[in-house]
Amino acid sequence: MGSKKLRRVGLSQELCDRLSRHQIVTCRDFLCLSPLELMKMTGLSYRGVHELLCMVSRACAPQMQTAYGIKTQRSAALSPAFLPTTLSALDEALHGGVACGSLTEITGPPGCGKTQFCIMMSILATLPIDMGGLEGAVVYIDTEAAFSAERLVEIAESRFPSYFNNEDKLLLTSSNVHLYRELSCDEVLQRVESLEEEIISKGVKLVIIDSVASVVRKEFDTQLQGNMRERNKFLAREAASLKYLAEEFSIPLQCGQIWQWQPFRIHCKQLCSPEASLLFTMSVESRFCPTKVQPCFSHSCQGAAG
Repeated sequence: MGSKKLRRVGLSQELCDRLSRHQIVTCRDFLCLSPLELMKMTGLSYRGVHELLCMVSRACAPQMQTAYGIKTQRSAALSPAFLPTTLSALDEALHGGVACGSLTEITGPPGCGKTQFCIMMSILATLPIDMGGLEGAVVYIDTEAAFSAERLVEIAESRFPSYFNNEDKLLLTSSNVHLYRELSCDEVLQRVESLEEEIISKGVKLVIIDSVASVVRKEFDTQLQGNMRERNKFLAREAASLKYLAEEFSIPLQCGQIWQWQPFRIHCKQLCSPEASLLFTMSVESRFCPTKVQPCFSHSCQGAAG
């Protein structure tokens, strides 16, 4: 992927430092430059620059894999295959929980508990492995300014009272949830494409975007000519980056409300219509809709897996 950092493709630290002084830090930055520009920045000969271009191109180009190879790689992975939701009905419907290495979509009408569920999952990912967690950090990208630290503490204390029985554990969990408020499409995309290094350095085990639809709805009026093309371009680029991160690091990625819910004019039922492009929708491997969420998640929620 073009967002891969140059220091991860085999370039020396000295060369990476020299390039970073010119704001060249990713494979995309490097490959967008001409050989002459690279010669000036690196001080290398044309042949040396050509070898670097080949190395960087190979490092970020998608590799051919067989279906058997992918299956074997996932089977041999030490990381868990699922992050259980601890809601028995939902875990059964999802065959174990939210799958690692893939995108999971949470969709539904306003007020059905999507953000509450995202907050609960961020708590679960920080729990020890013997409690069903991933014992890692969480990146929570909030596009609606809906995240509440107070709510996180309330859910943690209510859902796991025996574990969160002192301030130290609450502090540890809350400090492992890294919140980013990105309120525009460009901000969300820049954050997603810069996550690779953060996932490695902070030991991130779960990425949550709540929600993709929010920024798309605000910035792209589909009635205006050309907006649909730009919207689909943004969503396709974001979907590719998210899918790469999920598969590369074998972590679950959770996206909220990529679908818009509208009432029928007759019978007052609800209809869901796509907010995202078809490509983004097809990148999602699991999808479910919470229909009712009890306060503090004290009871199981109902849901359907797709």
